[in-house]
Amino acid sequence: MSKKIYTQIRNEWHSNWWLALELLLVSVVMWYVVDYMFVITNTYNEPHGFDVSHCYLIEMGKLTDKSSDYIPNDTLLVEEIETLVDRLRHRPEVEAVSLSANSYPYNGSNSSITIRYDTLLSDYCIVRSVTPDFFRVFRYEGIRGETPEELAQMLSDGNFMASDNLFLSKYDQRLTSFVGKSFFLGNDSAQTFRLIASLNPVRYSDYEPVWSWTSCFVVSLLLRDWYDTNLELCVRVKADQDVDFIERLRADSEKQFRIGNVFIADIVPFANIRRDYQMDETIQIRNYLFGMGFLLLNIFLGLLGTFWFRTQQRRSEIALRKALGSTNRDVFRRLLAEGMVILVIATIPAVIVDWNLAYAELNYWMNGTTLEPVRFIITVAITFLLIALMIVLGTYIPARKAMKIEPAEALHDE
Repeated sequence: MSKKIYTQIRNEWHSNWWLALELLLVSVVMWYVVDYMFVITNTYNEPHGFDVSHCYLIEMGKLTDKSSDYIPNDTLLVEEIETLVDRLRHRPEVEAVSLSANSYPYNGSNSSITIRYDTLLSDYCIVRSVTPDFFRVFRYEGIRGETPEELAQMLSDGNFMASDNLFLSKYDQRLTSFVGKSFFLGNDSAQTFRLIASLNPVRYSDYEPVWSWTSCFVVSLLLRDWYDTNLELCVRVKADQDVDFIERLRADSEKQFRIGNVFIADIVPFANIRRDYQMDETIQIRNYLFGMGFLLLNIFLGLLGTFWFRTQQRRSEIALRKALGSTNRDVFRRLLAEGMVILVIATIPAVIVDWNLAYAELNYWMNGTTLEPVRFIITVAITFLLIALMIVLGTYIPARKAMKIEPAEALHDE
């Protein structure tokens, strides 16, 4: 049967040539679209290195002299903040409370620094100054399986933790092997910090890949001179008690959480922080996906129409084959096999074009990644399967209608 198919394709080379050219162009365009969607989906589903579910940012405020409750000459700001944190920690629905500076997830305000060990100098990495319970609030984990609770116990003044990819991009070395060693901060050789744990990479946002902006340096926020109401007060609420938490806390805030001149100014769920921080990227990616979805729909309808018309034009051939004893299954298999053979022929040069596009990084502007052989194979396979599905639908529906007509009637119409 395969020899007959090849012979028929060769005999009808003129129409099949244009069909193969159409499939080649469609395959290249679809691969470009599939590659973008694959990268976006894969990036979004990568491990974040943190968890913001059931987490809230509590913004602190400080009374001014315009308030009737203002306490003049208040020098107990640090103690008042610590008391506020302690009272929050003792609420039954609260699991963990932390203070930090420019450190919580989905935060565009950062400070950065370079880390040096011997001749190894990192790129600029994000500094996260935190109290120990920060690990419990956002559920950071160590690369060696350290739990958030263990990391919280390990953090102390003079030590630090960093993400495992600190030296990965420049020296292709993971940080795990450096645990226990002393490091310098940038060009400062006066003070050393000991690495006590290597952390799982912490992503910057849902749309930033794991290799982008993930290198971080975590130190203890023990300098009480930093304490101010501008610090980030973050809490994790127990999952089974995260109903109306904001309303309940606000109801108690005036009686229990106005301490001296310090009070709770606002309570923001991290779901809102995440949404607002990524709003522009979300809209941009959504527009891309809508545009690509519309393009795929047009490609689908175009291929469907092409193979529908191609099958419809062969009603007499189908009738003749049935008259000669072929079953409906035999006819459909033959028609489908012809389309698949032409697709395979068109896919070979299409893959070459796709490879050159990827090698030249012409798709870099869309997904910010370079050629990856495994990804290339997967996206080519997905593209082939999508086009094959279109061919199956475009062949099956008209072929099924044509096979319902009696052979004598179809031949008579011809």
